[in-house]
Amino acid sequence: MEQFTRYEIARIIGARALQIAMDAPLLFRFKEEELKAMNYDALKIAERELKEDVLPISIHRPTPRKRKDKLSAVKEDAVSDEEIIAKEQEVEKEIVQDAEQLGLIQGDEVEDYTDLPPSTAPIEQ
Repeated sequence: MEQFTRYEIARIIGARALQIAMDAPLLFRFKEEELKAMNYDALKIAERELKEDVLPISIHRPTPRKRKDKLSAVKEDAVSDEEIIAKEQEVEKEIVQDAEQLGLIQGDEVEDYTDLPPSTAPIEQ
């Protein structure tokens, strides 16, 4: 018997047991006493057929293809800091407007946030 992984064995036995449960013919000649001892269990029958190596099953294990591809250069977008800040402010305004429309906040509850570090932020009195 070919060496199978435990996952392949589980898949083979499960598939064969399903076939047996759907009244597929048995591939191994069992004596009536053996079938009664197994309680006509499809999984036990499938295990026995695999053990006796009568299942016409083959496993295809694809191997990775070895390529010598060159890494392509990463394309970076040339976006200035001002454009990024403007886009962030635009998105923030949209979020506030959506929140106002949904009734989550009132117009006077909107806080002004600055992206300045704490040392240079204006102090409110």
